[in-house]
Amino acid sequence: MKSNFKVFLKGIIDVSPLMIPVVPFGLIFGVLAIDIGFSPLETMGMSLIVFGGASQIVLLQLFSGGASSLVIISSVGAVNSRHLLYGAVVSEHLSDLKLIWKIIISYFLIDQAYAISNEYLKKNKDQNRYFHLVGAGATCWVIWQSTTLLGIILGAAIPEKLGLSFAVPLTFLALLVNDFRKFINLIVIIISGVVATLGYNYIPFKAYVIVAGLTGLLIAMILTKMVKTNE
Repeated sequence: MKSNFKVFLKGIIDVSPLMIPVVPFGLIFGVLAIDIGFSPLETMGMSLIVFGGASQIVLLQLFSGGASSLVIISSVGAVNSRHLLYGAVVSEHLSDLKLIWKIIISYFLIDQAYAISNEYLKKNKDQNRYFHLVGAGATCWVIWQSTTLLGIILGAAIPEKLGLSFAVPLTFLALLVNDFRKFINLIVIIISGVVATLGYNYIPFKAYVIVAGLTGLLIAMILTKMVKTNE
């Protein structure tokens, strides 16, 4: 059986290539948060507590658009709800751990750490295999916090008149580029975008993001079932 440190180091090595796109994402978040009006302490606190890139960008988007606290909290919760599925999947590998370790691991269980460590957990049955997830998650944490901090420093140095708020939707477009290659994804993106655009002025409490997201999920479910039926 490998030592705890070797398994931990394996997690760091395996997840490192996935950290390349995280660096500019963290920088953008830090810069935009300052530009929108968050203090450095608030921005850093958000990264420490929420620790979820996509949901933090959603928070900035809604905050800059004047959404209510209820809508912001609901939207961030909806975006982060995928972590419930991550936890359910890896729980079978962590059933023997003490509660304190489960809490620590749940904090580090983000997209990249899950993608890398889930495969490792399935292929290895050693009792200390969960150190791989800790190593991967801790790496993600260090990269995200350090790039957020660097973004805060850069954001404080950028003049207000430049108005970098436009970079929030551009960031989301960059995340969606790969999804444009699939026809179903393209339809879902277009319909969700149309609903969000039309609902911006007509849906109360700035809840257009939630309505557009739910509409997209419904359309995706219908189209997926149609494709499976025709196969």
